[in-house]
Amino acid sequence: MKKVLEFGGVAAGIVLIAFGVAAIVLGVNGRSTVQTNLKQQQIVGTPDMTPSGIAAEAKAANLPASIPLPTCSIANKAVTTGAQARCFAQYMQIHAYEATGGVPYSQMPEYATANGKGTNDASQALKGPTGQPVQNASRDVWVTETALTGALNMAYMAEQLGAFGIVVGIALLLSGVGFIILALGGALSAGGWLFVRSEKKAAAAKTTAPAAS
Repeated sequence: MKKVLEFGGVAAGIVLIAFGVAAIVLGVNGRSTVQTNLKQQQIVGTPDMTPSGIAAEAKAANLPASIPLPTCSIANKAVTTGAQARCFAQYMQIHAYEATGGVPYSQMPEYATANGKGTNDASQALKGPTGQPVQNASRDVWVTETALTGALNMAYMAEQLGAFGIVVGIALLLSGVGFIILALGGALSAGGWLFVRSEKKAAAAKTTAPAAS
């Protein structure tokens, strides 16, 4: 029984160490892939991508106060990490609001009109060369912004998942080492210090227990 418990503890420790190393490697590779891909895009923040700069622009564009403004800064910096990508995406969203007058995609009319207000009625919309109603250009701006910011936010999420994998891998690695140490030290085997201590406590409890009347 003692040998079985020792072997089981060592085997469990080895498995945990293997999973821990694998998780760390995958996490490091994931973060590296994200950062490499971001560098290849050669994204650089514009000079207005500071909290004060974007606040001035939002005020000039009469954006609603309910729209949250970024608090990070990426002005004139290359986007090479997930956190920087997320910051850049936040500024892109404000730029999209500025282009659409603070109106989100769901509230925009589908077609363009001569007065610039737009409409959802195709019969009242401006007509193109082929006679088809002209689509609202602001919707295209929002669709493009959503696609780009979605990709940037995905880069941030992927980098965070990589960091989480590294943390989990370290935890598994340490747990595996601990299992092996306990097994080789006899803590997990019959007659080991852990079992002996439990037996001593049980014997002491029986000794001090009052006799039944």
